[in-house]
Amino acid sequence: MNNLPRNLYTAAQVRELDRQAIEECGIPGLELMEKAGKAACNVLQRIWPDAWRIVVVCGTGNNGGDGYVIAQLAQQHDKNVVLLQVGDHKKLKGDAKSSSEKSLEAGVRHEPFSASKLEKADVIVDAMLGTGLDRDVKGQYQEAITAINNAKAPVLAVDIPSGLNADSGRMMGTAIEAKATVSFIGLKQGLLTADGPACSGKVYFSDLDVPDEVYDAVPVSSCRIDLLSQKKYLLPRKVTGHKGDFGHALIVGGEAGFAGAARMAAEAAGRSGAGLVSLATRELHATQIVMARPEIMAHGVEQGSDLQGLLQRASVAAIGPGLGQGTWGQKMLAMVLESSLPIVVDADALNLIAQEPAQSENWILTPHPGEAARLLGCSTAEIQQDRFSAVSNLQKKYGGVIVLKGAGTLVASDQGCISLCDQGNPGMASGGMGDVLTGIIAGLLAQGLDLLAAAQTGVCVHASAGDRAAEGGQRGMLALDLMPYIRQLVNQ
Repeated sequence: MNNLPRNLYTAAQVRELDRQAIEECGIPGLELMEKAGKAACNVLQRIWPDAWRIVVVCGTGNNGGDGYVIAQLAQQHDKNVVLLQVGDHKKLKGDAKSSSEKSLEAGVRHEPFSASKLEKADVIVDAMLGTGLDRDVKGQYQEAITAINNAKAPVLAVDIPSGLNADSGRMMGTAIEAKATVSFIGLKQGLLTADGPACSGKVYFSDLDVPDEVYDAVPVSSCRIDLLSQKKYLLPRKVTGHKGDFGHALIVGGEAGFAGAARMAAEAAGRSGAGLVSLATRELHATQIVMARPEIMAHGVEQGSDLQGLLQRASVAAIGPGLGQGTWGQKMLAMVLESSLPIVVDADALNLIAQEPAQSENWILTPHPGEAARLLGCSTAEIQQDRFSAVSNLQKKYGGVIVLKGAGTLVASDQGCISLCDQGNPGMASGGMGDVLTGIIAGLLAQGLDLLAAAQTGVCVHASAGDRAAEGGQRGMLALDLMPYIRQLVNQ
């Protein structure tokens, strides 16, 4: 159950999976509900084996039905179980009603929800609101979520934390902050991006033994990627390989006072395997960069025409780290965009493009939510409300491949479903991390990966390196802390 599937789904697609399983394969809905409750109960026992007082909070839909099963099973395991009902119990119908009746027959106590009943809980099970939520949480459910989040006990969320949008990962006004979540049949894409990771905790998954033909009948919404899925692009090198075989990455950036960003991008390109790395920067920075990292061929470039020779020798260009939005940065960007090279565009280069939008099929744009908002002419909050729509809209407007950074980084192209990387950690929320990602992607492009493969693999290498660096603690992580791990990961 710890191995999460690659395919991700929207709420509507999961409902169709349910329908296919029940109507086309003849699996009774109550049987699926009981399997879901058993899977969740197994996770509860695995994570909290010594928990004795279990409080199960149920709503009036099928999510609550799963909760009734959990309560009954926990009681059978000699736990002290209290089941708290949110909403009108009379609204129960179908399989949820049957599950409720079975738990009552088994002797499970059903009580109206009260925050005071949470005080002595060892674990709280959230089985209130499922994937069908389409408006902000109000009334009794809002009060229950607030009380549960304020309680001291850890929370296990059933299928999805109550209040979290299954499609976008946005909190619908408020949402449960779970320690762990058990998702069923189809892994909901909202669990892994935006507010999803903060609300879901560690995610577990069970397919409830639904047959493969059900999945074959329903298209996926997005795909989960990690370093393992990208290993096919990081094959061992030939014994006869030389630096010319592995490309020449040119990094353009480093306005006065911002040499560090460009230098980090250039070093990351080298650490990810580019055969040669050049850096075009302001003249006052070039000597300092060569002294600090002599492998980087740093060139002082003041005019756009000075860049032309470097572009002709390079196999890929990356522009943006420390570029600035002044006259120098504008000149550099104009020259890079005139070239026929594949391009990685980040930071201030994105801000300049937002001012004068362009489109290309030969670039990778790597915005964070703020830059994405400027590119689409909206607010950062609107980007975060639906990151999947945002990355799709960016791709349609600007072409190429889009990397929307953040918790649950998304990668979109015109070649199929959106990719989601669920690795990385909050320690990476520090200056320079985006510059390192730009360099990694440029280095991979230089080695011959296509745009989409370079973006996906670069995101996964970057996130995995961040996770390894965070083993020493997230607070205080610096971008350069990733460098030794980048080298290790691209060689595994």
